[in-house]
Amino acid sequence: MSIEVNSKVVDWVENETVKDLLKRMRYTFPLVVVKINDKVVPRKDFSEVKIPDNSKVAVIHMISGG
Repeated sequence: MSIEVNSKVVDWVENETVKDLLKRMRYTFPLVVVKINDKVVPRKDFSEVKIPDNSKVAVIHMISGG
């Protein structure tokens, strides 16, 4: 059982939330957008939404510059 995170195949963890996955993958950027199977997950739901097995997860780091 696995999921794909930013085109990298990683082990799927049962009951893992978006917040847990970000911690496990060491994504520490303060501003990220997360999509699971092309559906955006609202930031307020990161600790509640669980990652289904066989999902494609996109973690997009938002940056700004000047």
